[in-house]
Amino acid sequence: MFHLRRFVPIILLLSSAFAQTAKPRARDLGIPFDGQTGPLNAITDVAGVEVGFTTLISGDGKLQVGKGPVRTGVTAVLPRGKQSRDAVFAGWYSLNGNGEMTGTTWVEESGFLEGPVMITNTHSVGVVRDAVVQWRVKQGAPDASGYWWSLPVVAETYDGFLNDINGFHVKTEDALHAIDSAKSGAVLEGNVGGGTGMICNGFKGGTGTASRKLSEKDGGYTVGVLVQCNYGSQQELRIAGIPVGRELPQGIKRTADVGSIIVVVATDAPLVATQLKRVTRRVPLALGRLGSYSGDGSGDIFIAFSTANPGVWSQDKVKAVEMMPNDNLNPVFLATVQAVEEAVVNAMIAAETMTGVDGHTVIAIPHKELQEVLRKYNRLK
Repeated sequence: MFHLRRFVPIILLLSSAFAQTAKPRARDLGIPFDGQTGPLNAITDVAGVEVGFTTLISGDGKLQVGKGPVRTGVTAVLPRGKQSRDAVFAGWYSLNGNGEMTGTTWVEESGFLEGPVMITNTHSVGVVRDAVVQWRVKQGAPDASGYWWSLPVVAETYDGFLNDINGFHVKTEDALHAIDSAKSGAVLEGNVGGGTGMICNGFKGGTGTASRKLSEKDGGYTVGVLVQCNYGSQQELRIAGIPVGRELPQGIKRTADVGSIIVVVATDAPLVATQLKRVTRRVPLALGRLGSYSGDGSGDIFIAFSTANPGVWSQDKVKAVEMMPNDNLNPVFLATVQAVEEAVVNAMIAAETMTGVDGHTVIAIPHKELQEVLRKYNRLK
C-alpha cells in the first residue's frame, strides 16, 4: 500500500498504474449494494475507457498563498483511450449550477464529446482546459475542416478548505500527465487526482468509481461511473438506506448541503445524445439515496457518453447509427443509479484522513463505526 509521509514537503504524481490492492472498498466492509458489477467494478469496465491522475501534495502548516500547503490534482477520463480521435455520443445535465463544466454548450448542440473529460479544482479549470487544447494539437493534424479547433470539457469541485487553491499549483504539465498516464484496468480512489482535497458528507471525499453489468436479456451492456464528490452534510448522509451520518463521530460541521459533485457515466450501450442526457438525469436519484438534496451552494453536474457507434462522427459522410429503443432503457437507468450510489461510497471508504492549510483536518469516515451502525440496523452482509 502506498503511504503519504506527513510534514515532509513532497510532490506526488500518481497514475492509474498504481494498484490499490490493499485499500478496502465499500463491498469489502460488507456494505450491501444492488446489481451485478463488472469485473473491476469501475468505469474502465467499459471497454476502451482509460483513466489517469496527477495528485499534488506538498507542504504543511499555515497557508501561504502560492506556496501551499498543496492538496489538489487533476483527473482525466478518455472515452476511447489516448490513441483515438473519434468522438462519442454524449449528453450532460446540471442539477444545481453552482459549479462549472466547460465545453457543454457544444456537447448539447452537437450531441458529441470530442476528447477527454477532465476534473480538477475550481480555480484550475482554465489551465487544464488550455492544456487539453495543447494536447490535442500535439496529437496530429487539424480536423477535416483544416482548423485546430477544440472546446474541452473540464469540470471542477472546490478544495479550498485543505488546499492553497489561489496558489494555482496545477500546471499545464500536470494536466498533460493525467492524460498521458491514463490507463485501462483498476482505478485509484479516494485522495487522488482532482479529488485529492475534497470533502463529502462531512468526511474526507474524493474520487470513486463503480460499474454495473446488464443481464444478457437486457443486452449484456456495461455502465460505469466515476465521481469526484465534494458535497453534502453529515446529518443527511445515508448508506445502504440507513441515516448513518447521525450516529457516526463528528466530521466537518456543516449544517447545509454544500460543495459539489461531478459524475461521469460511460456505457457501451448504443445510446444517442438525447438518450444519454436522459441517463444523466437519473444520477440525482442516486445522490438522493445518499441523502443529498442539492443545496444552493452545490455544483452538481453530470456527463454521460457511449462508446458504441465508432466512426459515426463525420463531417462529410452519411453514417448509419445503431440506437437502443427508448422502451429498453430502464435497465440502463437502474444501472446508472446503482453505480453512482456505490461510487460515492467507494470514494469515502477509500479516502484517508487529510490535514491541509492552517492545520484544517478532515477525517476519513471511520470504517469500524460505520460497520457497527449498519450492523445495528441489520444492513451489514
